[in-house]
Amino acid sequence: MADPHEFDDVMPENTAKREPEVPVEENLFTRLVYMIIIAFMISFASTIIGVLAVIQFIIMLASQKQPNERLAELGTDVGIWVAKATRYQTAASEVKPWPWTELD
Repeated sequence: MADPHEFDDVMPENTAKREPEVPVEENLFTRLVYMIIIAFMISFASTIIGVLAVIQFIIMLASQKQPNERLAELGTDVGIWVAKATRYQTAASEVKPWPWTELD
């Protein structure tokens, strides 16, 4: 049989009695170190995107305007990573990009 008081702490009349959850805060110095590392990684990613663009253009010249799907997907993945890294850099997100979290 279910416990009749199982959800008492989430009922509106009882939520004022709970201790507020304290968010886990990262040390600012640690965040600065991560931001510097990520800044170098963003710079490298920018170089990768430029190289991919040149290679893709050459492939399209040689194959009657047909892009290489794998290169296009890689470019998309790098772009998504840069977006996540930028969100962390600008404090719009507390989630660090890959390699600290999963690569989506």
